[in-house]
Amino acid sequence: MLIHDAPGSSPPPAEQAGAARLPERRVRPSTIWCGIAAAVLVLVAGELIAAHINALGPLTSLFRDYVGRPKSATTSWAGFLLALVGVTARVRVTALAAAIAIDVVFVAIRAVEGRLFTVGNGPTIVLTALAVIAAVRWSGERRRTALRAITFGALLILATKIGEIWLDITAWACPRVLDPYAQLADHALGNPSWFVGHVLDIAGPVPLSVVRWVYFELPVAAIVVAVWQLRNVTTGEWPRHHLVRTFLALGLIGPLFYVIFPIVGPILAFGPQGNGLEIADVWPDIVPPLPFSVGPMPFDGITPRNCMPSLHTAWALSLFIHSRRGPRWLRYGGAFWLVCTLIATLGLGAHYGVDLIAGAALCLTVESVLRDPDRGWDHYRIRVVALGIATFAATLLATRYLAPTMAAHPLLAGFGLLAMLAALSATFYATWFAPTRPGKAQAPEGESAAVESSVVR
Repeated sequence: MLIHDAPGSSPPPAEQAGAARLPERRVRPSTIWCGIAAAVLVLVAGELIAAHINALGPLTSLFRDYVGRPKSATTSWAGFLLALVGVTARVRVTALAAAIAIDVVFVAIRAVEGRLFTVGNGPTIVLTALAVIAAVRWSGERRRTALRAITFGALLILATKIGEIWLDITAWACPRVLDPYAQLADHALGNPSWFVGHVLDIAGPVPLSVVRWVYFELPVAAIVVAVWQLRNVTTGEWPRHHLVRTFLALGLIGPLFYVIFPIVGPILAFGPQGNGLEIADVWPDIVPPLPFSVGPMPFDGITPRNCMPSLHTAWALSLFIHSRRGPRWLRYGGAFWLVCTLIATLGLGAHYGVDLIAGAALCLTVESVLRDPDRGWDHYRIRVVALGIATFAATLLATRYLAPTMAAHPLLAGFGLLAMLAALSATFYATWFAPTRPGKAQAPEGESAAVESSVVR
């Protein structure tokens, strides 16, 4: 079901007036410096751990973005484009031209030296220059808006660098994985990874290529939605809540569970990419028969344990939610990206069905914590957050400790998992999207007064 308002709709005058009366919010300088110090400490710690486990550290990876071969061209450009929403059109054009020119120079140098093609140096260098210029030369509201947008863009890049070393840490810290439990629990859901993987094999190379591209280029879609939400910050004010906040929060919280519930995915544990460590090379053609006992299985020290919860599902669902108030093309794009991402997570063999349920529950919980901050922690927010935590915890605990029981009673267990997620989804909708709720008028998309179209600092 697509949830949206009419394109171009705006809040009633009374709501706009209410938004104007909301107090102005400022970030204290001490908070900014504490955040910078924390980021530096995390980067340094990541670099030291990387040296210990012989992996690429975040500072080394960041240095390559400036003068070497960037590990990810998409991330650098995504962060840069996000930062550009906070500057004027003239500065955007100049900065964009400079980033392209620098990338062209680096590409030419690599071509002469016979190295692989990539881009990403230009946006990183220009983003840094913009930060310095904004901090030193600009003042007032122009400076605050620019630095805020640049901070979000930089955080996107730095979070990716930290996430890369964290994936290496999960492989180093978790020599055994819990894939047999997830696969066994997935019998209650009809083994969706096997089913979707088999369907994609039959569908041919074109559908496979589409969902693969969507899966790996999720940041591109996220930037499109985020830029649309933040498109007026240079002439108006900042929205109280937007997609970038949810994306960063999910990226901070979700990976913590990779070491609590390490899983590598069916294509590795049960498929052709296990490099001899797989239980059996049967994915996606043959569903493993039900065993009488199950336990952790050893795996290599290189492959990330990044399946439970499925952050691709969580991010794609948050993108879908935040696209609901956009124009028709954005709403359809958000729905398309969610559907293709769900197909890809299963059909490419990256995730089990229980991973997707956990990822969806995590997204709805985090989104409910962050959404409409001016509303406070009323009964409705507490209810949906508590239900989200319960659904997430129940999925992980049941998969770990009740997998044989779930496989033995698939109809009951599968119905229970899906019913919990359905109840959470219905409660989320009733809390944030329903036209009215008992005792209080409900503003569109759950934001108090005027979200994204009339915003407050």
